[in-house]
Amino acid sequence: MKTRKNDIMFFTILLGFILFLLLLHCFLRYSRTGRICSKIPGPTSFPIIGNLFEFQVPNEDLLSKLWEVNRQYYPFYKLWFLCYFGIILLHPDDTEVLMRSSKHIEKGLVYHFLKPWLFNGLLTSSAEKWQMRRKILTPAFHFNILKHFVVTFNNETRYLVTSLKEEGKGAAVVKDLQEFITQHTLNIICGYSSFIRFVRPWYYPDIIFSLSSVGRLQRKQLKILHSFSKKIIAERIRFHEGTNGKYLHNFEGIDEDDGSCEGTENHLMFKNRLALLDLLIASSLNGNQIDEEGIREEVDTFMFEGHDTTASALCFILSLFAKHKDVQERIRDEVKPVMQENYNLTISMLQEFPYLERCLKESLRLYPSVHLIFRHLMQDLQLKNYLLPAGSICHINIYSIHRNPKYWPNPEVFDPDRFLPEKIKERHPYSYIPFSAGPRNCIGQRFAMLEIKVIVAYILYNFYLEPVDDLDDVKMNADFTLHSINPLRVKFIPIK
Repeated sequence: MKTRKNDIMFFTILLGFILFLLLLHCFLRYSRTGRICSKIPGPTSFPIIGNLFEFQVPNEDLLSKLWEVNRQYYPFYKLWFLCYFGIILLHPDDTEVLMRSSKHIEKGLVYHFLKPWLFNGLLTSSAEKWQMRRKILTPAFHFNILKHFVVTFNNETRYLVTSLKEEGKGAAVVKDLQEFITQHTLNIICGYSSFIRFVRPWYYPDIIFSLSSVGRLQRKQLKILHSFSKKIIAERIRFHEGTNGKYLHNFEGIDEDDGSCEGTENHLMFKNRLALLDLLIASSLNGNQIDEEGIREEVDTFMFEGHDTTASALCFILSLFAKHKDVQERIRDEVKPVMQENYNLTISMLQEFPYLERCLKESLRLYPSVHLIFRHLMQDLQLKNYLLPAGSICHINIYSIHRNPKYWPNPEVFDPDRFLPEKIKERHPYSYIPFSAGPRNCIGQRFAMLEIKVIVAYILYNFYLEPVDDLDDVKMNADFTLHSINPLRVKFIPIK
C-alpha cells in the first residue's frame, strides 16, 4: 500500500513537472517576443533550452565557435535560451540603425555581470545616469588635456625602452607581450568571469555564482582593485584639501566639439581644463553632481577601459609588426627623421605619421580590443527586413564585421592601404567600428590612439622586432577584450 502511494506521488510530481515545462514552452514560443523572434533565422534549437548546448564548449574554443556560427548565418540571426533572446547583427546597415539611435543605448545583460567591479560607471550605467556622467567626463578628453598626457606617454615609453635595453645589456630580449605590456593585468579575470556567466545561465543568480570557484577568485581580485582605486582617490582628495582646492576653482565644463587650443602649463591642471580624477572631484564640489562612490565607479571604469583595451591592442599590433618586417621598416623610416630631430613627440609630430596611423587602424580591424558589444532593447527596433522585439538583446560582433569579405577583400590579410583616404570614402562607415559608434562610442578613443602611436614609434625607433610565436596559431580567450590564451612572444633587437 505504501509503495502504491509513493508511485502515485512520483507520477503526480512527474506529471506536474511535464505540465510546467509544457506551459513554459508555450509561453516562450507564443508570447509576443517569442512569436516575433520565431521569424528570425538561426541555428536549430530545442524547446525551452534553445541554443544552450551549442556553446557549451571549452573556453578556448568559445569565440572561434561564435565566429563560425557568424559566418554560417550571416548577415543576421538569433540565439536563445529560456527567456533570453539574442539577435546577432553582422551587416553594417543593421549595425548603423541600432548604433545611431539615441533610444537604444541600454547595455545588455552581460554588462550586469561587470557591476560587482564597475557598479554603475560610464560603461554599465543606464540612459539618464550615462548622459549625466558623459557630460561630466567629456572635458577630461579635451585637446589641452591630451597634450599633457602626450608628455606622460613620452616619459613612460622612454622608461619602457630603457628597461628593455638594460635587461638585454645590449643583446636581444624575448618578451611575452601580454605580460610585458600589461605588467600583469587583474582586469582579465573580471571580464573572463562575466563572459563565462553569459553562456552558463546557471551562474546568472549572483548567490550561485559567488559560491563558484570563478566567483570566489573574482571577489578576491575585486578586493584588490577596489582598494587600489579607493587609495588613489583618497590621496587626490587630500591633495586638494591641503591646497584649499585652488586647482579646482577655475573648473568649468566645455562642449565635446570644442577644439580650441590654449597654452599649457607643466602642472596637471590647465586653465579651465582638468584631468579625469580632478574633474570628478571638482564635480563633487560643484553642486554635488557626483558623490565619492560615483567617483570610484568612474575611476574603476577607466582603469578597465583605459588600460586593458590599450594593452590588448598593443599586444596584437606589435605581433603584427614583428610578423611583417616590410611594414615595420616603413614605419621606422617614417618616424626616424622626426625622432632624430626631437626625441620628445608632440601631437603635431604624431600627425606626421600617416603610414603608422594606417597600420594601427588595420591592426585594430583584424584584432579589435573590444570585439563585441551588446544592447538591451527597451522598445521595438525596425530593421530593413526584420522587427526586433523589445526585451531582446542585440549583439554587435565587431570582430566578424571587420572581417566581412564584402567590405574587406582578403579579410585575413594585413594591408594598411585599406585605409588610404580614397578607399575609406568607398566603404560603409559602419564596416569599421573599433571604438564602437553612435551616442555610446568610446569617449577615450583619441587618448588611446595617441598613447599607442607614441609607444609604437619609440619601440620601432629603438628596436627591430622578430616574431617568436605565430599569430596564426593563437587561440582567443572568451573575454570582453580580445586576449590570446597562448603566449604572444616577440624578440626585441636593439638598433645600434
